[in-house]
Amino acid sequence: MTQEFEGQLTALLPKMRGWAKALTRNHAAADDLSQDAAIKALAARDSFVPGTNFSAWVHRIMVNHFISGVRGRRVFAEMDDIPEVAVPAAHEDRIALRELGWALERLPTDQRQALSMIVLQEKSYEDASEATGEAVGTLKSRVHRARLQLRSHMTGERPMLAA
Repeated sequence: MTQEFEGQLTALLPKMRGWAKALTRNHAAADDLSQDAAIKALAARDSFVPGTNFSAWVHRIMVNHFISGVRGRRVFAEMDDIPEVAVPAAHEDRIALRELGWALERLPTDQRQALSMIVLQEKSYEDASEATGEAVGTLKSRVHRARLQLRSHMTGERPMLAA
């Protein structure tokens, strides 16, 4: 039976390459997939029932192997997409919030109010402009300068204000 099985598998190899190419759409990957499927078929030869469709059996092995590979790559790709972020301890969060509050208090009143309306209250620049009587451009400038100031306070860097 071993020689008959290997003969059937060898005769099926060109067809297997066609299936693999349809699945992978890549010549090198198709060769790898057809070889892997042939190895799996040889390893599982005892589970093949003589008299059943050999071609369908091998095709199922190939498709299952391909799907497992895709799933494995997807999981690793998704894991690679996740940025590694250090999680600060709770006390560090409280300290950061305290520092942010201190930095907000140091902002000029007009910048603090503009930032509060746009960022915290989530108002549009147009709505904030109506509420304050200031021009939209003025509010945008104040929010921009406030963000630069906060960033510099929080990071310890000097703000890069335009001349």
